[in-house]
Amino acid sequence: MNELADIPLWAAVIVSLLLLAGAAMTLIGAIGLLRLPTFYERVHAPTIATSSGLALTLMASMLFFTVSQSRLVLHEVLIGIVVVITTPVTLMLVARASLHRDRLEGGDVPPPLPRRGSGIPEKASQ
Repeated sequence: MNELADIPLWAAVIVSLLLLAGAAMTLIGAIGLLRLPTFYERVHAPTIATSSGLALTLMASMLFFTVSQSRLVLHEVLIGIVVVITTPVTLMLVARASLHRDRLEGGDVPPPLPRRGSGIPEKASQ
């Protein structure tokens, strides 16, 4: 027999539901990446949805291996921590690099942030 035959029905159902939900979230992120019109809208869909999808998939993996091995398995927590830390940082760096490039090229991008303490946007004060 293999490990799959030894897992209780309640755990198999929960693992299956978590995997399906994780796959659905990841698919939503991928569709958002393809369907949203501008780059600035596109960067949010994969980072938010795929991070949620990964979290659900990691929970399914943790539950499956904990039940099948009869011991607490938490290796996936390290993967989750790394993804939660690196994904938003990567999003921010890519978006800022694109924004900087667009501003240098004179593109139609969001206006620069107002100067600190003035309360007046830069364009209005000039």
